[in-house]
Amino acid sequence: MTTFDKREEAFEQQFAHDEELKFKATARRNKLLGLWAAEKLGLAGAAADSYALSVVMADLDGSHDVAQKIRKDFDAKGVTQSDHQISRTMTDLMARAIADIREGR
Repeated sequence: MTTFDKREEAFEQQFAHDEELKFKATARRNKLLGLWAAEKLGLAGAAADSYALSVVMADLDGSHDVAQKIRKDFDAKGVTQSDHQISRTMTDLMARAIADIREGR
C-alpha cells in the first residue's frame, strides 16, 4: 500500500467516524428536544419518553424537519413558542448533545 493509499484510507475512516458522530449527536439532540417539547405539551413520564421517541423517529423516517413536527404539535395544543424559540432550543441542545458525546455519555 502506498503512502497515498494509506492517506486516502485514513481520510475515508475519518469521514465515516465524523458522520457517525454527527448521526449520534443529531439523534441525541432530537431526543432532548422531544423531552423539552413534551414538557411544554404537559407530558410526563412514559408519555414524555414516547413523544421524544416520536421526534427522533420523525427525523429517521426522512422528514428531517423536527422543528416542523414540534411546531405542528404546539399549535394543536395551543402552546405558545415562536419558531425562533424552537430553533434556538435546537441549537442549544445540539451543543449539549455534542458535548455529551465527546464526554462519552
